[in-house]
Amino acid sequence: MTNSIRARSKRLEVRTTAEERNLINRAVDAAGTDLTSFVVANLVDASRQVLADRGHFVLSSEVATQWDKMNELPARELTGLRHLMNRPSPFGE
Repeated sequence: MTNSIRARSKRLEVRTTAEERNLINRAVDAAGTDLTSFVVANLVDASRQVLADRGHFVLSSEVATQWDKMNELPARELTGLRHLMNRPSPFGE
């Protein structure tokens, strides 16, 4: 997130238990910020982590080497797929 000030216009309501709210309040105090900034920053971070593997992923060098070896293998001939791809499209004119 950037350090620039942005107007927030959307409201988000969250229900918590007393224990959860106490924990959140302690974390907000420890972070030295306000509740909204703390919650939004952590929700955005968590959201990015959940969505990260859908657009970007990182492999260790060992796994990347295995990935490269698999992708260097010649393509297999799949007879059924070849037949399907040679059929006229049902969506054609």
